[in-house]
Amino acid sequence: MLTLLHLLSSVALLVWGTHIVRTGIMRVFGSDLRRILGKSINKKSNAFLAGVGVTALVQSSNATALLVISFVTQGLISITPALVIMLGADVGTALMARVLTFDLSWLSPLLILIGVITFLSRKKERVGQLGRVGIGLGLILLALQLIVASAEPIMHASAVQAIFTSLSGDTILALLVGALFAMVSYSSLAAVLLTATLSATGLMPLYISLSIVIGSNIGSGLLALISSRGQSVASRQVVLGSLFFKLIGALIVLPWITYLASEIQKYGFSPAEVVIYFHVIYNLARCILMIPFVGIMAKLCQRLIPELPTTGSEMAPRYLDQSAIDTPSLAIANAVRESLRLGDVIEQMLQRFTALMEGNRQQKREISQLEEEVELLHSSIKLYMAQIQQHDLGTEDSRRWAEIIDTAMNLQQSSAIIARMSAEVVSKGLNHHLFLSEEGRRELQTLLERLQSNLNLAMSVFVSGNMEHARKLRRAKHRFRLLNQRYSFAHVERLHLHNMQSIETSSLHTSLLGDMKRLNSLFCAVAYHVLERSESSSEQV
Repeated sequence: MLTLLHLLSSVALLVWGTHIVRTGIMRVFGSDLRRILGKSINKKSNAFLAGVGVTALVQSSNATALLVISFVTQGLISITPALVIMLGADVGTALMARVLTFDLSWLSPLLILIGVITFLSRKKERVGQLGRVGIGLGLILLALQLIVASAEPIMHASAVQAIFTSLSGDTILALLVGALFAMVSYSSLAAVLLTATLSATGLMPLYISLSIVIGSNIGSGLLALISSRGQSVASRQVVLGSLFFKLIGALIVLPWITYLASEIQKYGFSPAEVVIYFHVIYNLARCILMIPFVGIMAKLCQRLIPELPTTGSEMAPRYLDQSAIDTPSLAIANAVRESLRLGDVIEQMLQRFTALMEGNRQQKREISQLEEEVELLHSSIKLYMAQIQQHDLGTEDSRRWAEIIDTAMNLQQSSAIIARMSAEVVSKGLNHHLFLSEEGRRELQTLLERLQSNLNLAMSVFVSGNMEHARKLRRAKHRFRLLNQRYSFAHVERLHLHNMQSIETSSLHTSLLGDMKRLNSLFCAVAYHVLERSESSSEQV
């Protein structure tokens, strides 16, 4: 019983090491990996190689699937290139299984030692996160050694020998055992390694071992399908297509597995090495052969899991993918996209308000609807950001997290101000058939145009963090304040000249000037985040 516990804990350590590597890589290179995958969709060959490379780097096809699903959910790529990337991810996983099963036992303690020192001393920096990756790689290598050591005594148990002896002659049962291995261990790598260890003991024929390897691939697909429950329709379509490709590969190879194993045995290769290399070659051949059929598979999955009819409004958030929460850099990128959408809604409110100023009462209701959309999006962004574990964020991501929260809050406050302005225009002006003077209306229209221009520049600065644009935005804020002040004086001058329209609408006019000044301050606040970041960087230097 203790030996079995050692084996299970070794498998758990392998899974945990893989998780540490994945999270460390995603925190350091998450945005770069997104960019690589995003640029690879034009050609199937590029998409396939991107899937191989990214998966080899993050040590997990599930991490690659997370990135791909996020793209599909947001509508950035279609299901067809997503399936090609997933095929590449399967090959990447198999290649890393071969690399990690080389004798690298000497490297494990070195990676863990250096990784712990680096991570603890510089936790919030990129170097510290790379130390985290080193710890994960060291744990993976250590776990693989422990799995082999723990499996040795288990293989001599009479009950275990009886179980594996019963598998002889039943490739379907061996396939199911392989799938169960992968699902229980939460890792196809662990399942393949256990199978290689079993083959070396001679407990079962080689063709049964190869059948278990095929089954472990199916098990990883089933695990991904189960994990996709509750996610978007597009993500489940991608995962289902990946599973179908695994099943098709099994159906093609399994009838020939006995013949294939007997031919390989003629060359006298080590059974353990045969299992490892078969895992690589099988996945490589299967995935390359399936690439021409990804279009057909995409249509099939879309038919099996159709898009549900949209019963809600366009208000629902589009980019806040819940599956990305465990990857902070990816979740933050999603929140940035949703915040940009929030800025677009504010711009629409300003445009509606401009039309309202010209006497179009219908715009008041549309502004109220847009305000509700802003409230929903702001609440969604706020709750989404609250789910991100801040203690896991690096210095740069922590700053970005704060910028998103602050910018979303400023935009939400802006929507409330615009809604109040529209209500005042109706209640103090249109309802009483009172209209601003020609000069006053022209001045307010000029300020509204400046507000829209400053909003667009602010959202550009928010996304790019461009220092020159941030300084330009700060100058635009000061110019707007001076212009607003000049128009305030001009309004008072018209009152002095007893302009009746100005006298009748004075309360409305001055209120709008004050609200526009506050709007401008809220829009331009993003510039100070960028400028403060530059100042802190220069101080560190």
